[in-house]
Order: sequence, then structure tokens, then C-alpha cells
Amino acid sequence: MKIGDKIPEFSLPDQDWNNLSNEDLLGSPFVIYFYPKDDTPGCTKEACSFRDAYEEISDAGARVIGVSADSPEDHRNFKEKHNLPFDLLSDTQRSLQKAFDVPTNFFGLLPGRVTYIFNAEGTLVQKFSSQLKTERHVEESLKALEAMN
Repeated sequence: MKIGDKIPEFSLPDQDWNNLSNEDLLGSPFVIYFYPKDDTPGCTKEACSFRDAYEEISDAGARVIGVSADSPEDHRNFKEKHNLPFDLLSDTQRSLQKAFDVPTNFFGLLPGRVTYIFNAEGTLVQKFSSQLKTERHVEESLKALEAMN
């Protein structure tokens, strides 16, 4: 996805098996971040960074959604274990990852770590990609949300 693109159509289950679609996100800014796997060191650090900044993100009127190929059950356990206040979508077929053009790393073995920030109309205003700088995903999201206000 490029800056200025509209969010692709999708409908995926969250950690409670409730489907969430692109239409459900419209009306306020939102952050969608893709990560490789629940409960791995980098992914846990990233998720907890979004958790710790959640109040600031909410104060900006935005919502956070995490996405990986883990099952809803794995997401529920991950969310409960780390007290995550946002939904995690289960993209087991990696269809949303493909629709967003999330790159893979290490010869295609590891899904990418990319964060996308959208305005209330569902237009991409910023994206950030880094496999290793997990906490910068939150910093870049906050900067983009601040620029919208």
C-alpha cells in the first residue's frame, strides 16, 4: 500500500471470533499493525508498547488493531496474558497481509512487521516498517495521529 490508498475490503475474526471489517473502522482514525507471531519477544515488546501508549492513542480519537496469522484462541491468550486493550485479528490465510502488501523477511520465512495509520475516511496517511525497531511503530503512529489533529 502507498500513502493515499484506501483500506482494502476485509472481514476477519478477532480474539473472540467476532468478525471485524474495514467498514467497522471508518469514522475515526485507526492504526493497523502487522506482526509475525504472538508471544515472541519482539512481538510482545511491540504489543506492550501499543498497550502502554493506548490512552494517548485513544485520546487522539484512534483505534489500534493488531494482525497476525495466529488463531483467535492464540490471540485471546496473548491479549489476556499481556492485558492488551485492543483487538487482534486472525489472518490465518494471510489474505489481509497480501492485500496490504506486507513484505516478508528472511527469504519469505518471516512475516513482516509493518504499521499502517489511516484517517477517519480509511485513507492511508503513514506507514512504518521495521522488523527490529518494535517500539518505533508506536512512536511513528503517535506522530502521524498528532499531525492529523
